[in-house]
Amino acid sequence: MFWSVLGKIHPTVFLREAQASAATVSEHEQRLAELCRVSPEEALRQLGVGDAGLTEEQVEERRGEFGANELAGKRQAGVLRELWTRCKNPLVIQLAVICVISLWQAAAPADYAAAALVGAMIFFSVVLAYLQEHRSSRAVEKLQAMVHTNCEVWRDGRESEVPMAEIVPGDVVVLHAGAIIPADLRLLSAKDFFVSQSSLTGESMPVEKTAADSDVTGRGLIELPNACFQGSNVLSGTARGVVVNTGVRTHFGAISAKLSGQRVRTSFDRGIAGFTWLMIRFMVVMALAVFLVLGLRNGNWTQALLCALAIAVGLTPEMLPMIVTVNLAKGALAMSRKKVIIKRLNSIQNFGAIDTLCTDKTGTLTQDRVILEKHVDVTNRDSDDVLRYAYMNSYYQTGLRNLLDRSILSHTDLDVERNCRKVDEIPFDFQRKRMSVVVDYEGDHVLICKGAVEDIYKTCTHYQIDDEIHLMIDMIKNDLLEEYEELSKDGYRVLAIAYREFSRERQTFTVSDEAEMTLLGYIAFLDPPKDSSARAIASLKKAGVVTKILTGDNALVTRKICKDVGLAVNEVITGDQLLGLDEEQLGELAERQNIFARLSPSQKESIIVALQKRGHVVGYLGDGINDAPSMRVADVGISVDTAVDVAKESADVVLLEKSLLVLEDGIIEGRRVFGNIIKYIRMSASSNFGNMFSMLGASLWLPFLPMLPVQILLNNLLYDFSQIGIPSDKVDDDYLLTPRKWNIASIRRFMVWVGPASSIFDYATFFLMLYFFNCALFKTLSAGDGAYYEKLFHTGWFVESIITQTLIVHVIRTRKIPFLQSLASPTLIFTTLAAIAAGCAAPYLPSVANFLGLVPLPGTYWIWIAGFVLAYVILTHLVKTWFFKKYGVD
Repeated sequence: MFWSVLGKIHPTVFLREAQASAATVSEHEQRLAELCRVSPEEALRQLGVGDAGLTEEQVEERRGEFGANELAGKRQAGVLRELWTRCKNPLVIQLAVICVISLWQAAAPADYAAAALVGAMIFFSVVLAYLQEHRSSRAVEKLQAMVHTNCEVWRDGRESEVPMAEIVPGDVVVLHAGAIIPADLRLLSAKDFFVSQSSLTGESMPVEKTAADSDVTGRGLIELPNACFQGSNVLSGTARGVVVNTGVRTHFGAISAKLSGQRVRTSFDRGIAGFTWLMIRFMVVMALAVFLVLGLRNGNWTQALLCALAIAVGLTPEMLPMIVTVNLAKGALAMSRKKVIIKRLNSIQNFGAIDTLCTDKTGTLTQDRVILEKHVDVTNRDSDDVLRYAYMNSYYQTGLRNLLDRSILSHTDLDVERNCRKVDEIPFDFQRKRMSVVVDYEGDHVLICKGAVEDIYKTCTHYQIDDEIHLMIDMIKNDLLEEYEELSKDGYRVLAIAYREFSRERQTFTVSDEAEMTLLGYIAFLDPPKDSSARAIASLKKAGVVTKILTGDNALVTRKICKDVGLAVNEVITGDQLLGLDEEQLGELAERQNIFARLSPSQKESIIVALQKRGHVVGYLGDGINDAPSMRVADVGISVDTAVDVAKESADVVLLEKSLLVLEDGIIEGRRVFGNIIKYIRMSASSNFGNMFSMLGASLWLPFLPMLPVQILLNNLLYDFSQIGIPSDKVDDDYLLTPRKWNIASIRRFMVWVGPASSIFDYATFFLMLYFFNCALFKTLSAGDGAYYEKLFHTGWFVESIITQTLIVHVIRTRKIPFLQSLASPTLIFTTLAAIAAGCAAPYLPSVANFLGLVPLPGTYWIWIAGFVLAYVILTHLVKTWFFKKYGVD
């Protein structure tokens, strides 16, 4: 909920505002500071919270007073506000200006009709688009609601999980590693509690928080050691805190409210904006040229202005916002059926553009079904002591339990509570890669440590075989490591178990006590490869996506698993090998190698950034606490519904099934969505440009307007209607085989090459109407007959224009031979035929024809036009084929 807002606001802008806000303290933040001065018990008393937490009645009362725990950007805008937002689109503003000028210059009924048609286009672009988008958006929101983040609270004397939006001031929340701080709160208790506040301060180092009352004099709000803030997340340790401020009253919420309009522009946004301004530039040049040519030629500047405005409308892709939003929404719905939930619609294009997928191996290549296979001493003999100590460690820890812990605890025949009790705990963190609990066991306080083998070895000075304890010297250490390496080579994930005994007088323990320990043995887990992994990796490779494994596991296990699933394993690069590399060296290594092991979270992030700098679109799939930074820096952050809170909140895309096959389906669907958007853009740019190019050329030598403004506008309106079916269209399989990215230069070249091809047949129609149907004689005839031939010319080009520019989508939508090798969807076929039928029927409907200045066409005209259309389709197909062969881009 909170990271998704940060995902829309540029981090630099957010941090700048956060630093500015640090100088001023709001009434709500002052309240938090005051509670940090007093003891935890007094803070609870002042907030009206008893030992059992809030009651349900208190929760309902406070929710009514303070509202939902949501940021400003999460609340639904009203209908009028949404419509107003759409009216601020540059294309709509352009149409509105044209409509106002048309009314101002109107001198005849046809001029008012032109203004009315522009108004209809605005209505079409804003109101109908809103209805379509609103329906699609509601459907997408229902999908996004499937992915929600809960937090643990203490209410009515018991712990329970509630959605973050339902948190109210006074709630006591339970926090552990991986949790998101759901609101601004005052800590009540904390044990080795470290949080990341990088989203608020820009500082990447963890910050330790405690529960003791603090002197707040001279300290900034964020610096308070006993306060935690919404937008930060827990890295390690456990704590309880009481909620003071929620929603927009939080420090994070206040900054987000100020910056709610300042969003990060994704590559998709930049692409749409680039195309919009490309068309606006062309529109200004073409409209100005037509205005000057007609004004200087005929001396009627009012008519020239109205015609230039009609040209401007013709070059305006006013349906673009609706086409884009409906395409994205349809794509999100299609992806949901394939178990892929899109949290941010604009990430769909990046999803389809991914050419490099970085992922951990656990649960992606493997079954994510960890089985405890071995519990052995240092000589690789079964040991019940190792299992018992591992069980006590997992049983008594209060942090986030992973799959390994759950596998250990599945041995329910062990009853530890009868023989021991918990004394203290030293939580896990990613620097130590281990965690410890201290228990009162058999007369001593025993610190039991479980973690990565290499990191446990650093803390051990002895090892145990049976009941004998021996000094660990370097030679023996190497021999003991061989047993670990043999297990790893067989594909086992191995953790070491060590312990240290203390006297019962000792009650509190710290990380410094994880020293001079005795190595007891190993626990080995098997996470078998998925049967589908090899097929999924091959399918991704076929789709142009390279899979790179970035894991914190050891190199031996990683090599074994990668070989089992068919990944080429030439070399496994470890985190130690990355130390000291400069940016260029890291980039070359990241490009060349596909398997990296023993990586820290910051090293994963560095590899992703290095790949991005070399032009790759990188997706990152993760589900752990340490994956959140990598997901935020990747072009597309991907997580799973079972991930920790901070991972789900950092993701753009959430998978309902942790599988590369599901991911491949989502990538292909992303390309399909982008393909349909590009169809509209190419078709709109090329056909509109071709028509207006013809208009400009004809204006240079024709003694009358080639087409009246009202006719241009109707032509454009019918053409817009025909494009409504594009979101439902099919996309050729060939198009889906490679990643797709924005290329405005390619769109511009396509418009310049394909657009004028249509002008050839426009000019052919001009000559047909002038010299075969005698429209060139209008000057030698009486006023009435001359007017007829002028209208005949207008009608001939109006009909030819609507047929060719509407049909051409069937040519441009595919690189194959249209109609024969690739057929459009039934909806698109219907909308294009309906637009053509309306355009062709207009001259034969007396009231419509009189209003628009059209006349019935001779029968032979249709024979000529049929030939023109056939030739146009063939020529456009040839130009299109040549274009893609020459430039090789889509």
